Amino acid sequence: MIINGLPGDSLKANDRGLMYGDGVFRTLRISQGKPFLWQQQYDKLQHDCAAIEIRCPSIQILAGDLEHLLLSRAELAQNAIVKIIITRGAATRGYAPAANPQVTRIVSISPVPDYPASFASQGIKAHLCKLRLGHQPRLAGIKHLNLLENVLAAAEWNDAAIAEGILLDEDGHIIEGTRSNLFLVRNGKLYTPDLSKCGVAGLQRERVIDYAKQHKIVCKITELTMDDLLAADEIFMVNSVIGLWPVRELPRFSCKHFPVSLQIQDWLNNESN
Repeated sequence: MIINGLPGDSLKANDRGLMYGDGVFRTLRISQGKPFLWQQQYDKLQHDCAAIEIRCPSIQILAGDLEHLLLSRAELAQNAIVKIIITRGAATRGYAPAANPQVTRIVSISPVPDYPASFASQGIKAHLCKLRLGHQPRLAGIKHLNLLENVLAAAEWNDAAIAEGILLDEDGHIIEGTRSNLFLVRNGKLYTPDLSKCGVAGLQRERVIDYAKQHKIVCKITELTMDDLLAADEIFMVNSVIGLWPVRELPRFSCKHFPVSLQIQDWLNNESN
């Protein structure tokens, strides 16, 4: 782990990321020794920092941290998962942020999770979460450190056969997975939830939307209900770690063939895109 450019594994007890979840993060893959979609990941990080008014370190500084980390962990340097966290830094007691805070930057690395290959090829079983996401438009779409709702939702099941949970908001609209974005396929068109009130807008979500534009496929960002979910021809989940997982089964829904999902999956996995 690299903290503010130096090896370490501890933070100041009064770091606002720890005290208040005052920060943002990105998770990305290292593939063949290089950060996959590095510029796009940095752009998302910079956007999210600006949204909560935190100064984002330059891409050069973070690239240096990342290079330092990969050199120190040679066994993971070719294929790994990296997490970048930016917090508002250490502060005295109280919610109000300092005028010119010294941000904390943390870059950590871990092995790629060993998910069954069948998740990508044959689809997953998903859980419909009981927890409902509250609305907060100011934070909607941002990958911030206040994800306790997702933590509680992911704790709802302990069945190893269930790979992901689907979250609805307080109005009953489909929003996302506990750690992924969600798409529906119906009559050859793509649909993904409107995230203007809550939820996290991941980079893979943007890439699927870009894929649709490039291939002249209708992709609608809209409010989606349970009826929409259950009437879908295909459902799939995406994030930068899992790639794309089709949904094979959830309560009152089953699907065995995923032609559109697997086509998009191939495109997402192509590092030239």
